[in-house]
Parts: sequence; structure tokens; C-alpha cells
Amino acid sequence: MTTLLIACGAALAATLLLAAAFLLGRRAGGSADEKLFALSAEIDERMQAMVRDLSEALERAQEENRRSRVLGELGGTIDLDEVLNRTLEAAGALDGVDAAVLEVEVEGGEPLVAATGLGSATPAATIAGPPDGSSPRAIAVEYEYGSTEPGETPIRAGLAVPLLFEGEPLGYLAAYSRSGRTAFGETGAAELEELAHRAGPAIDNARRFREARQLADLDALTGLHNRRYFHETLVREVARAQRYSRSLALVIFDLDDFKAINDRIGHLAGDGVLAEAADRIRDVVRSADVACRVGGDEFAVILPESSVHDADQLYKRLEHAISIRPVGQAGRLHLSAGVTELRPDDDAISFFERADEALYRAKDAGKGTAVAVEAPTPFPRQAPGTASSS
Repeated sequence: MTTLLIACGAALAATLLLAAAFLLGRRAGGSADEKLFALSAEIDERMQAMVRDLSEALERAQEENRRSRVLGELGGTIDLDEVLNRTLEAAGALDGVDAAVLEVEVEGGEPLVAATGLGSATPAATIAGPPDGSSPRAIAVEYEYGSTEPGETPIRAGLAVPLLFEGEPLGYLAAYSRSGRTAFGETGAAELEELAHRAGPAIDNARRFREARQLADLDALTGLHNRRYFHETLVREVARAQRYSRSLALVIFDLDDFKAINDRIGHLAGDGVLAEAADRIRDVVRSADVACRVGGDEFAVILPESSVHDADQLYKRLEHAISIRPVGQAGRLHLSAGVTELRPDDDAISFFERADEALYRAKDAGKGTAVAVEAPTPFPRQAPGTASSS
């Protein structure tokens, strides 16, 4: 608003000046026309320059305010994805930056990579540091291409700075330009370093919170998701499936006669059996499935986008994986399972209870079987390595 008032005042002053010059020119006669036109042109040129300067100043002020707001919001959340998105947004707002990539180290796993400005391209790892393992303040690179596709504007330069917290490396923040290294300007590296300095503590806090939350969601003995996570996820997946009319299946199963086995070999050895069984379960389920230990020797798998037939097929794979060879000191084991598929009138409770009831029907039918609610006749137990028919 202030800039707009200044521009209006300048325009009014120029108009008054032009009118005064016009009147003086008329009094001086026609010989002053050329001076009048020259003065008018000069005033117009100065006005245009003033408007351009004011517009650029306004844009810079607005951009600086937005950048300050984004930087101020970095520590306002402990959600790691949100912190990364805000950091990338701030990086993308720097002068000359067309794309940005964040690489954050994750304990015990692959680095987490996030990007903006790359379109559908898959982000590669950010610019690596020196081979001696040292952490320089900034790394600048330029790229050369033999030839490019018509209309393609490839990345020409990159600038990367380390993400640090209390001197410990967290990863890298890299900015890329399609115009070349000079697009970053003289202050590009300093501005990117300042952003990384502000983002480092926020990223570390959010990363630690995610790691703690993941540990809280896991069963300490088996490494599968725990009972609390199972019920939270089931509520969420049921709501999503109902909202979008998607299929959802559920398998609940346990190890047959495990209590007797536990009494025979002892609780410590029994824990080893559960841990080994969980490893085999993990090897069988799909990455989209959610495998959980819901209590004792009882397990469950949530199958998004799946039917009761898919759930039955999973049971057969699980039964085969468990029974194909001895499990610890327990010998060969078998599974009993309840299998069901979400119905339009289900909520998470009715969905779970139907599968749980089917499990008890399977155990009453002789164990080593799976019962689907839609097919009351239990599936017969097959010899290890053979498939059953529905």
C-alpha cells in the first residue's frame, strides 16, 4: 500500500510538472515546443523507470516476507514431510533456483530424498561430498550436455550445502538452475547455507520424532506392528475403503497349539518361535499389506485393495511358509485363520469381529484351516508344499 501511494504521488507530481511546462511553453511561443516535447519525454522516461524500480522493490519485499514466513514456520511442526516440504519451498524461492533436492540420512535405512521443480523426473541423490569424507561449506558444479531434445531446458548448474545439527551431518540441501551457475548470484551460496542452518534443527527434531513414533508402533519381540497400530490402521483403512468404494480384506490367524508348545519348551524358547514365525510372515506379505502382532501368538494382516480371495491366497502362502520346515524348538507348526472382506455397512469393529469369529470357527473345525465368512466350510489343511482349493 505504501509503495502504491508513493507511485501515485510521483505520477501526480509529474502531471503537475508537465502541465506547468505546457503553460510556460504556450507563453513562450511556438519556439519552445521542441523543449516542451523533450521535457515531456524525459519526464515520461523517468516515470517509467520509477514505476519499474518501485515494482521490483515491491516484488522483492513480498518475496522476502514470504521467505521469512516460510523460514519462521520450519520449526512450527514435527511432521518430517511437512518440514521437508517447507524447506524445499524456501529453497525454490531463492534467486536463480529452478529445482531443489533434499537428502536426509535415516538411521538403519536408505536416505530420504525429497524434491521440487523437477516435474515427473525421479530425483537422484544430491551432490555428493568430497571422497575424503570431509564436509565443505558448499559444493558447486556445472553440467555440460552433448545435445538436448528440442524444447528441453536441462539443469545447467548445481549448488549443495550440508545439513548439520550440532556439528553432526544430517544430509545435503541442493539447489539447481537451468540458466547456469551465474544464476545463483554472488549471495546464492550464503543464502542456501542460511536456509540449511535454519532447517537443520527442525529436520533433526522431526526425524527423531518419526523414529520414536515408528518404534512405538512396533512390537518389541517380533518387529511387526503392534496391537495399537493395528487398530488405528484398521479404522483408517476401513474409512478410506468406504469413502472411495474400495475393497479391503483382513486375515487374523494364530499358531495352533502354541500354549502347549510354550509349556513344553519354556517361554524364552517360545519367544524365539514367535520371532522366527514373524520373520517368515514378513517375507510373505506384500509391501502394501500391514502385518501386525495383535497379542500372544495371534497375528493379523490388513490387505488394502484386496478381496476375500486375495486374503485366502495369502493365508495359503503363510501356512506354507510356517509349516514347510520346523520353527525353532517347536518343530513344524500350522496356522488357523479367519478371512473376510469389507462390507458396505461395516465399521472397523464389525469388520474385525467377523474375522475373529471366523478364526475361532477354523480352530473348532480342526485347526490348520482358514474359514472365510462367505464360505462357512473351512478350507482343508494341505500337506506342506501343496495348494488348497477354495
